[in-house]
Amino acid sequence: MPLQGTYEQELAFQADRRRATVEFIKIISDLWYDKSIELVLFRNQLIDRNVSEILNLHEYAGAFVKKPISIFDSVEIAQAIKDLNLPPAKLDIGKLTYEFHLDDQKYSNATGFVAEKLKNAKKNKVNPPKDVVLYGFGRIGRLVARELMTKTGKGSQMRLRAIVTRGKIDATVLEKRASLLRNDSVHGNFSGTVNIDVKNSALIINGTTVNVISANHPEDIDYTAFGIKNALVIDNTGAFRDKDALGRHLKSKGVSKVLLTAPGKGIPNIVHGVNHLEYDPDKVNIFSAASCTTNAITPILKAVQDAFGVVSGHLETIHAYTNDQNLVDNFHSKYRRGRAAGLNMVITETGAGQAVTKALPSFEGKLTSNAIRVPVPNGSLAILNLDLETEVSVEDINTVMKNNALEGCLVEQIKYEMSDELVSSDIVGSSAPSIYDSKATIVRKDGKNAILYIWYDNEYGYSHQVIRLAKYISKVRRFTYY
Repeated sequence: MPLQGTYEQELAFQADRRRATVEFIKIISDLWYDKSIELVLFRNQLIDRNVSEILNLHEYAGAFVKKPISIFDSVEIAQAIKDLNLPPAKLDIGKLTYEFHLDDQKYSNATGFVAEKLKNAKKNKVNPPKDVVLYGFGRIGRLVARELMTKTGKGSQMRLRAIVTRGKIDATVLEKRASLLRNDSVHGNFSGTVNIDVKNSALIINGTTVNVISANHPEDIDYTAFGIKNALVIDNTGAFRDKDALGRHLKSKGVSKVLLTAPGKGIPNIVHGVNHLEYDPDKVNIFSAASCTTNAITPILKAVQDAFGVVSGHLETIHAYTNDQNLVDNFHSKYRRGRAAGLNMVITETGAGQAVTKALPSFEGKLTSNAIRVPVPNGSLAILNLDLETEVSVEDINTVMKNNALEGCLVEQIKYEMSDELVSSDIVGSSAPSIYDSKATIVRKDGKNAILYIWYDNEYGYSHQVIRLAKYISKVRRFTYY
């Protein structure tokens, strides 16, 4: 009988948790769609999550800070946020809940705590929204489109207005473009609606019109004819890589800024969170978001350099195959990339080791690098072998990484992973560009050499870095609390 009573109590508690989670989801939606306030849980997205996903994220949050993070506390904090008249913001409710417990003797209720913590939010200047054009619609372009349309909300930040492709645009082409946006073999189905408007040559995404424009040359397009003004062009074609070529976008009517989703020459190469503040978007018009691998390793290298100092090192990236490799053996401009991507591990070069120096000049001449492409479609692993200035232990390095994942300028970039069982498919869909595998870290006996394992979703995580940089360039920055 006691066992039966315990089981019934467990069922009742789980029902209460799930009811609280449903309430939490409603508050999240109301904040986002009514007030453009986005809640995250230790940088994990909460919008469009179901009950089980949110409860699992709370389990991760509790393990991360080694203190229970209850859904009931989250509801209380979220309701307190809703009751305040805040401007658009992005707030980490996990951090707020954790800090509320630390200060629970100081505050009698969540409302007073939240009001104190977010008192500077109303001082934040709200800038007008920014029109965005995707020039190219490949892997990165479609993921950026998904994220922009999922996070449109009231349209107070970035608005996807157009997609530019080559070739004719007819019903068949539009439907194929729509299908590729709806369905993704790696990232699953788009959690929204995608229809076509043949008459106006457009995709209707979540009920919003996104023009599809055909052009062979960037300067040929008059975006103002589509009602687009002062736009940011995100170029993900890979066709234009230097300042002069990318500058052709600025000759188009209606364009004010350009962002390249690849390493660029003669332009600032930015790893958001590391060096974006070094460039003023009022003075610079063309930016590069660097590469996925550069975005994965640079935040980690900054954290290690700041804490311990790096003498030298080597980067080896075990990288998912990409579209520039051959499906079957065939001629390729690169010797080994001509071999079948789905059947071979392929040694190739990466410029990420040198590219780091554009964000962290202190690494000039310190890193060598190479890459191995492997037969997985997405999800990569960077291995950093670093000689250090200071003697360290595994615990020393893990503590530094955990602190950087919890607070500071790299909280959106570094995710601290605690699982013993992590494999590449587990990190697909992570918005953090650097997923630090704390259980895999190795330190030499003398403490002067460390080997770090950094996972990254080379598509999704990188796309989020592109969007973070795009928001900085566009100056549609919200008040944030991490």
